Amino acid sequence: MTRPMKPFLEMLDMEDIDFFPVLDQMDDGVIIADIAGFIRFYNQAQAKIDNIPVKEAMGKKVTEIYELNNRTSMIMQCINRGRAIKNEAFLYRTASGKVANTITSVYPLTSRKKITGVICFVKDYELLRKSSPPARECRSDMGNGTQFTFEDLIGSSPEFLRVKDLARKAAASFSPIMIQGETGTGKELFAQSIHNHSPRRGEKYVAVNCAAIPHDLLEGMLFGTTRGAFTGAMDKPGLFEQADNGTLFLDELLAMPVALQAKLLRAIQEKRVRRLGSVQETRVQVKIISSVSQDPRVAIQQGKLRTDLFYRLGVVMVKLPPLRERLDSLEELVGHFIEKYNLRLGTNVRRVSRDVWDLLTTYRWPGNIRELEHLIEGTMNMVTREKKLGLEHFTPGLDSLEQTSPLPDSEPVLFQDIPAPPAPGHAPPEPEPGPGQAPGLVRAQADREKAAVEQALARTGGNVTQAAQSLGISRQLLHYKIKKHGLFRADYIPRPNQLKMEN
Repeated sequence: MTRPMKPFLEMLDMEDIDFFPVLDQMDDGVIIADIAGFIRFYNQAQAKIDNIPVKEAMGKKVTEIYELNNRTSMIMQCINRGRAIKNEAFLYRTASGKVANTITSVYPLTSRKKITGVICFVKDYELLRKSSPPARECRSDMGNGTQFTFEDLIGSSPEFLRVKDLARKAAASFSPIMIQGETGTGKELFAQSIHNHSPRRGEKYVAVNCAAIPHDLLEGMLFGTTRGAFTGAMDKPGLFEQADNGTLFLDELLAMPVALQAKLLRAIQEKRVRRLGSVQETRVQVKIISSVSQDPRVAIQQGKLRTDLFYRLGVVMVKLPPLRERLDSLEELVGHFIEKYNLRLGTNVRRVSRDVWDLLTTYRWPGNIRELEHLIEGTMNMVTREKKLGLEHFTPGLDSLEQTSPLPDSEPVLFQDIPAPPAPGHAPPEPEPGPGQAPGLVRAQADREKAAVEQALARTGGNVTQAAQSLGISRQLLHYKIKKHGLFRADYIPRPNQLKMEN
């Protein structure tokens, strides 16, 4: 028979129970703060997470022992909003420099329906990770073989948004899509995003890098094998069968032997595949996405791509711009990678020095976004407690940036012969000639670039945004060139008396 609840509650006098010894023995960190944010309880687990002795934390305000303010502190947020915060990922730094990566929950404490303080529970994320089964240090799989969607593609420039919109529209079609882009521009991310925006998103996404598989194995990998077809061959389905009703991504298509391209074309046209060593054909329904790193028409002329295969796979062409042609997205990308490695490395970088930004915006980026991420990752490993990335953090990775010409191919307008107006300000020092360049050529190029910048500023009345648009470059890059040539934007802003004369 169940014991009545009321007598049990009478036996358990809640007011006489001392909870603090229990809280002090918990594995999770516990902080209790009053309504003003002063710490009234701080357990041993929290002292270990923060590397702060309990005696030093007691009586201090949370904004004193942490590099936080009333807006960024979760404890202060809970006090100000009066609402619980549950299981939030929280990376913070103590006043002594210790970085903690945590999962934090904060709950308001009330007395007579008024908030009198908060209780905060903190889980050490690194401890959780070490005690959990090994996992890949990457984004979680979405259950269909992908990790990315269109929301993960960073960039707000008009051209990049146009390409994303084109890819979204093509995702709804059953027609093949070919993605053209240089190495490191994000072709794989686009392919996964297309799959996840298509009617096939619930089916499997299968990818193969044609350049990474030996030619004699690629056919068997694509179409499958039958036991006895060759020594050691087993009954094994190929990638076409594995991707049935889903998407097959053929990365680096131009690395596929031309002879195998003919078999690929037949499989796509007939929607049937035959395993090596078998006489039976299997019907498959697969959406094909392929990628090439150069203009497919040039590849056809060079004998790398069959014309008929191009016509079949290039029904919809998605051309990704290289990073040097979308420098207006550089700030977003740099910010994204800094935040990514802040979380991974426990750093707290918040900005980039002007010297570093000048280098980033004038580099040609032959490795595109992949190169940018690797550069940022290497740099973030050199950071300790600093909040700003400087040239001193770049180590040998900076050499390639410093030795690169600051004149990207994407800015031909700056090399046109434009008459130079009278130069305001002071003339900059003559640039040093690069390898194989005559001093006169370097000076002539610099003069033409300076003239183009001056004319654009004069036309727009010193408006940097409009001047950058007229030159076809980003605002950041124009700011660098203004500084490089010793110009001053204020010299191009019309004075009040000039405006009256024009009126």
